[in-house]
Amino acid sequence: MARPHTPGPAAEPLLVDAETDLRPTPEVAVARRALRAHPALLLIGIVLASLNMRAALAGVSPLLGEISGHFGLSATMGSLVTTIPLIFMGLASPFAARFARRWGTEAVLLGALVLLLGGILLRVAPPVMALFAGGALVGSGIAFLNVLMPGLVKRDFPHRAAGMTALYTTSMIGGATVSAASAVPLENALGGWRGSLASWSLLAAVAALVWIPQTVLARRGTHRREPAATPVRTTPDAGPRLGRSALAWQVTLFMGLQSSIAYVCIAWLPTIFTDHGMSKSAAGLVFAFSTMLQMVGSFVVPTLAGRMRAQRMLAVVVAALMAAGMAGLLVAPVAGAWVWAALIGVGQGGSVGLALTMMVLRTGDAHTSARLSGMAQTWGYLLAAVGPLALGVVHQTTGGWGLPLTLMLAVCGALVVLGLGAGRDRKIRA
Repeated sequence: MARPHTPGPAAEPLLVDAETDLRPTPEVAVARRALRAHPALLLIGIVLASLNMRAALAGVSPLLGEISGHFGLSATMGSLVTTIPLIFMGLASPFAARFARRWGTEAVLLGALVLLLGGILLRVAPPVMALFAGGALVGSGIAFLNVLMPGLVKRDFPHRAAGMTALYTTSMIGGATVSAASAVPLENALGGWRGSLASWSLLAAVAALVWIPQTVLARRGTHRREPAATPVRTTPDAGPRLGRSALAWQVTLFMGLQSSIAYVCIAWLPTIFTDHGMSKSAAGLVFAFSTMLQMVGSFVVPTLAGRMRAQRMLAVVVAALMAAGMAGLLVAPVAGAWVWAALIGVGQGGSVGLALTMMVLRTGDAHTSARLSGMAQTWGYLLAAVGPLALGVVHQTTGGWGLPLTLMLAVCGALVVLGLGAGRDRKIRA
């Protein structure tokens, strides 16, 4: 007999705090209480930081053909433009909490925006290596924002978590949507792809300026050589051994495969359309439409997941939506472009929302949730980086998109299998 399910905390926004098991120093705690007296400043800072979390990536995709043509890059080398940021999103993620312990979340978030600003400008420098080095800095900055933003919302707006979570995720997707839609118009207006990519440094610069006073206020009265927080636990890794847990790996691989599908679309979806005769500007708009519809899935699926004991059916549904979109691209890529983009967008938004929700639902305490989040983001983004590169290699080898899209259908099938495991009503145990 199924156990009765009483709506409770699981139905609320499920946020993993990067500062779990850290206690701020007394001076930092007092400074943060004073900072909360100015919620408008915090609100503006969160919105601006969130707008930057995907914009610098989404704006590359519609211009990838021009970038590759300018440097004479093959499809394989061109895929590195979007793959390198993903690799560094995985490599840099584990350091966010460590840096937050030493310097405070506000300072690290400011540093992430400065790093992002520098990466955006570096990748438009003349040498081709600057394109890849800038991508590494962009990925590192986004990694810190990914880890720190949920905990910041949870900490500073504990009684308005639902509204703030919706605001920051909507801002993140909105930034990506505008970036994708405006990439080609900005290219035409600013004299080329370099001007289009560089324009997003202005958004990062404005966000960084807003976070300067917050960073100063948060560390007022403290010694800069002292850490901003101290660990509550004497053994930070106490708890279940995640590396030996099949359930933890199912959640991690689910996160990785859904991210791989998402970043394959970021890297190649506009190119698939243009290779089949669609204009570059129209392809950018269809891609932006798909990105915008991620908001639907990212809102509906976590809400449903939080009210269900098992999320297996949700995993099947989001994978099926993406598979239907991929199959449509095989059959009629241009004629049904808006339909396929809608299916993929809703499926992607739902899959990432489900992955983040399962990080909390499959664990029994905040400490384990934070550790699982770190594991899933690190290995998940490294796995995701394989997707765009692999499809670039297959596309270059075969000269078409039939086999690459068939492989994506296989990935959707694997996502179903992982979702059936990760979506069970189980907890990770020691």
